[in-house]
Amino acid sequence: MAEEIKRFDMVSATDVGRVRPHNEDSVAADPDIGVATLADGMGGYNAGEVASGIAVAMIPAEMRKLRAETPIDLLSDSEIEKRLEDQTRKVNAAIYNAAQKEAQYAGMGTTLVFACWHADKVTVGHLGDSRMYRVRGDAIEPLTKDHSWIQEQIDKGLMTYDQARASKKKNLVTRACGIDPNVAPEVHTHGVEKGDIYVLCSDGLYDMVPDDEICLTVSSLKSNLTLAAEQLVQQANDNGGRDNISVILVHVLQAYQQRAGFLAKLKSWFK
Repeated sequence: MAEEIKRFDMVSATDVGRVRPHNEDSVAADPDIGVATLADGMGGYNAGEVASGIAVAMIPAEMRKLRAETPIDLLSDSEIEKRLEDQTRKVNAAIYNAAQKEAQYAGMGTTLVFACWHADKVTVGHLGDSRMYRVRGDAIEPLTKDHSWIQEQIDKGLMTYDQARASKKKNLVTRACGIDPNVAPEVHTHGVEKGDIYVLCSDGLYDMVPDDEICLTVSSLKSNLTLAAEQLVQQANDNGGRDNISVILVHVLQAYQQRAGFLAKLKSWFK
């Protein structure tokens, strides 16, 4: 049997930071199914941790089930996006219902960002202000746009990015998982290239470490992703560590063209 080619390096790190009493972030990274999930919980004592924990347990479980049932690399982008939108709504319902039933969980919720790699694409979904970036070459690009009051001010031209970084209202999210009975996740699909590095992170990282420094760190240490993740957490703590800090790094080691190859072969059978 031919040895399976390793497609990804995928690592995660999470830290309480220097100010918060406990960590309400949760992360899950599974290179075997090509799924990364990160959530930043909110709510009463420990409730945020419960909400984020539910989110990062349910998303990978659904994708594991989907891969067992279906050759996911042969599904269309829209089909995969719909599956992930539906699963995000299930996560939202699970958190919302738990908050309604248990007094100690009242008002809990979580931001959420997740990514599923399939064929030569990555489908990204999010709610709130946890982010995903792509580092390609020497450039870093956000693949998500915050659901936050700050982002709304920027979009309206009422605030610059420098003003946004200095604002004390950075934590006001306009969309989150589990707060309302219904939610509209944002899900998009992007092309993937060999050498891409994807960064999923909570605001505890990007509020403390500017985008260009995130880019420099992961580009310089891409051969040792574990060290890169540890270094990012250290940088955030060195700059104040005002919130929980979480990051998942995914380095694409091999291009993947199975979808095109399989479909071409399939079409040839019916000629």
